[in-house]
Amino acid sequence: MEQLPLWGPSTDDEPKSVLARPARLRLLITVKAAPNPSARYGETVCVGALGLDPPWTGWIRLYPVHYRDLDDDSKFHKYDVIHVEALPARQDQRRESWKPIVDTITTERHLASRQSRRSLLDPLVEDSMCRLNKQIREDPSGRSIALIRAVDISALQVKRHPGWSAEDRKKIEGYLNQLDLLEPTKRSALQAPRFTGAYRYRCADRHCRGHQQTLWDWEFVALQRRLNRLTDAEAAEQLRDKFLNQLCGADRDVAFYVGNQAARPQSFSIGGVYAPRRPAARHRSHVNR
Repeated sequence: MEQLPLWGPSTDDEPKSVLARPARLRLLITVKAAPNPSARYGETVCVGALGLDPPWTGWIRLYPVHYRDLDDDSKFHKYDVIHVEALPARQDQRRESWKPIVDTITTERHLASRQSRRSLLDPLVEDSMCRLNKQIREDPSGRSIALIRAVDISALQVKRHPGWSAEDRKKIEGYLNQLDLLEPTKRSALQAPRFTGAYRYRCADRHCRGHQQTLWDWEFVALQRRLNRLTDAEAAEQLRDKFLNQLCGADRDVAFYVGNQAARPQSFSIGGVYAPRRPAARHRSHVNR
């Protein structure tokens, strides 16, 4: 199975800047996608974020981020506010895409308050995945990131990962065969996740006939690794309990962070789940079990 970089370019080529110098971005991290193989870095991560300071506000995509190699002080988590210097990714037609200078990343703070998160993110929640699909079919360079409300979540399909594709294995082999005399430790290959996941849901569009989108969330893969002592059936049930029963429960206002791929602009995936708790009076069942 080929895992294209979620929301990221389809190659590791260096983009050319459209700015004379890097811009300093202040961002709220909203998505950290699962790592994918890279011939240059071993693995790279695509990051989704919300720009907080003018003129760089709105949705932003950072790629590539070689997260494993970041210093401890530079490693960030979902809903951290960070600063980073970056350049627009000229080889990527999507307007939200930037190439970060990873050694400039600093973390300002973690946005722990749910109300603070809601004040920033709730105004960005959209009702129609159907409309976004239509827009991107008409204009492949159109909006490629959104936060989509899910009104009826029917399933989280959890299946065994088929293993890396031939192209991904070639990247891994290329990385392992690089000679770097300055590296203190032997290089290791990125392991494929144990499972893939895909949500089936309807958006709020009254004509919606349903969507099925792959989940490429770092947290989904990280939980799999913590469940390595369980059988496949037990682990899959734990994943569904966390990412369906809990995060998409009746007490949550659920929306999905969705983004597309440069090589396949009409293919949207889910990078993460936005699931603030509802006030008790507004609880309703929207997960079909």
